[in-house]
Amino acid sequence: MQREDKPSRLLSFHTEPKQESLDSDYEAQWALGDSEMASVKLEDKSQKLGLNVIIKDKEEEKNVVIINYGEGDLLIQDGIPEVETLGEKQQEDYNHKKSHHCPHCEKQFSSLSLLKKHIKIHTGEKPYSCSDCGKYFSRLGQLKVHQRIHTSDKPYSCSDCGKCFSQLGHFNVHQRIHTGDKPYSCSDCGKYFSGLDNLKVHQRIHTGDKPYSCSDCGKCFSQLGHLKVHQRIHTGDKPYSCSDCGKCFSQLGHLNVHQHIHTGDKPYSCSDCGNCFSHLGHLKVHQRIHTGDKPYSCSDCGKCFSQLGNLKIHQRIHTGEKPYSCSDCGKCFISSSVLHIHQRVHTGYKPYSCSDCGNCFSQLGHLKIHQRIHTGDKPYSCSDCGKCFSRFGHLKIHQRIHTGDKTYSCSDCGKCFS
Repeated sequence: MQREDKPSRLLSFHTEPKQESLDSDYEAQWALGDSEMASVKLEDKSQKLGLNVIIKDKEEEKNVVIINYGEGDLLIQDGIPEVETLGEKQQEDYNHKKSHHCPHCEKQFSSLSLLKKHIKIHTGEKPYSCSDCGKYFSRLGQLKVHQRIHTSDKPYSCSDCGKCFSQLGHFNVHQRIHTGDKPYSCSDCGKYFSGLDNLKVHQRIHTGDKPYSCSDCGKCFSQLGHLKVHQRIHTGDKPYSCSDCGKCFSQLGHLNVHQHIHTGDKPYSCSDCGNCFSHLGHLKVHQRIHTGDKPYSCSDCGKCFSQLGNLKIHQRIHTGEKPYSCSDCGKCFISSSVLHIHQRVHTGYKPYSCSDCGNCFSQLGHLKIHQRIHTGDKPYSCSDCGKCFSRFGHLKIHQRIHTGDKTYSCSDCGKCFS
């Protein structure tokens, strides 16, 4: 409500407090003498000043600092009177009058009513309940803010982008996006944040704190959002679906990456060769070709790999695991790609053809070996005699001449052959 600028006066009344417990009602007594006489004098004084003075006699403040302009009811925010900004000296005097101490945390308050509201934090008292969902709150103001969830009321709007918010605090934090203000800094690494909550979440990187745990598998997370995404593994929930093919995903990021298949978008390019990729992860793996980086090593034989998936497949050589089986003949394989190649034996599919003679092959490796017939390439040479071969298998057979190895024997006469 708009009000005219009128001269205002600050009326401050202070009494010597009686010894009392916090649970008992408080009777205000004026230091000037009898309370009734003080009331009469106060009313006379207020008429001369043109002010409305509210005199409270039960369960009220020992220090009364109320300003009113003679325009009706006081402005109320969450049950607390709105007090005009005091001058620097007045504010200092006012702060010295905080005579109400919390017995739990030693925090001080200027009024008994504020102290009683504060004590609800320690006692857990929540007298205000939401009529829509039944949730309880310790303060009326908190209930009113909460009810905006049900009413969808968002009274705070950003003048820069028009986004609306239900809470003033959220609105203030949002505005820092436009101003670039980041008032909260990490004491460990110096990184700055626009919101205190963001700083607290970040600090868990340094402390290793992971307060959110999965009730299904016990895995812990530093952020509640990460836990919720993880829980979809157990529930099978996939809330994000592709509008092109209908495929569903548990994470929005996975959907965004998948959509590159339909759009053909490959936003990640290699600075060395210019090759483009739809996934950032694919680009990083590709770049290891240029850097020669092989961060994954086999604990059994020490062989190194550029991709974790390739290491896992390789380890099956040592474990003997063959999880992929052919539905036609039952033969098992260490990887799905090897199974797919094998299945061409049954289907007769030969996707690789020779450009010189038109001969077709089921595997790319077989085509490359065949092409050496036309090129005359013999990349495998014998270290003993220097003879060269187009196939590695042919070289191994030849080397038995020098080693005298005869691995094949006749079951009838026992004669051995290389």
